[in-house]
Amino acid sequence: MAEMLVNIDVDDLDAAERFSCAALTLSPGRRFGGGAVELLGAGSRIYLLQKKAGTSAFLESEEKRSYRRHWTPVHLDFVVENLETAIERSNAAGGKQEEPAREHAWGRIAVMSDPFGHGYCLIEFSAAGYDAIATRA
Repeated sequence: MAEMLVNIDVDDLDAAERFSCAALTLSPGRRFGGGAVELLGAGSRIYLLQKKAGTSAFLESEEKRSYRRHWTPVHLDFVVENLETAIERSNAAGGKQEEPAREHAWGRIAVMSDPFGHGYCLIEFSAAGYDAIATRA
């Protein structure tokens, strides 16, 4: 079974962290610069990612992020052992790779979409994973 990470785009990271900790009894874990925080206490780790309203939803997108109640600013990341194999498997099943895979200190990522238009990411972590960029909260 693949490990799943839950990422929630928010336009106010501090307010989202306060709400999530108070309403859902979660607690902050690691921080990733000024743009993300890990929340602990759920069955899956949850990451709040600060994304300003009005910014592009993805590379070359004309659709802009909105935090009104008409869509959910949540996307799923699936951790895989081999990114190329996972991309091939996703494409064979009807998915679409939306941009070239990118390399980061923490690993590699491919942005995908399913046949129904939902976006998701495939992530292959480096040996250090997010610890390559993380600081303790």
